[in-house]
Amino acid sequence: MALLPYLQGYSPAILEQVESLIAQSRLEEVLKRRYSDQHSIRSDKTLYDYTIALKNRYLKKSQPLSKVLFDDKITLKKQALGLHSYIAKNHGGKTKSKNEIRIAARLKQVPEPLLRMVVVHELAHLKEKDHNKAFYQLCCHMERDYHQLEFDLRLWLTMLDLATVGS
Repeated sequence: MALLPYLQGYSPAILEQVESLIAQSRLEEVLKRRYSDQHSIRSDKTLYDYTIALKNRYLKKSQPLSKVLFDDKITLKKQALGLHSYIAKNHGGKTKSKNEIRIAARLKQVPEPLLRMVVVHELAHLKEKDHNKAFYQLCCHMERDYHQLEFDLRLWLTMLDLATVGS
């Protein structure tokens, strides 16, 4: 289980399948067959444009986003894959608020569907603050394969960690 920090909470049967793929040195092969291309979103500007396009498609009436960026300070094992923050400031009797989305910079190196899943997750927090049933329904509305993509991202991060350990 020490090799699988991203997969905590999954059933023992799933973990056994993943461990079997790792033992056979097939995890990378399976994932790269499923996701052959990385995305080209490398800058904060392109990430912002990408996120706004998804927001405009699914959440037109939600609160505006003031900032979307890749963040080098997000450590994937200890924190989330991305962060959504809502900041409210009271100044002169007026409350100003802004929404920010920060995506772990390490996700610059993943296939586009996996990045999209994280962006969808953070966008869903514009409407649903908690990880409840309504939150996951909204994620699935924006990304039909949300749960599979989340699992695959966790596998991808496991693969990257194993490559780092092996080199």
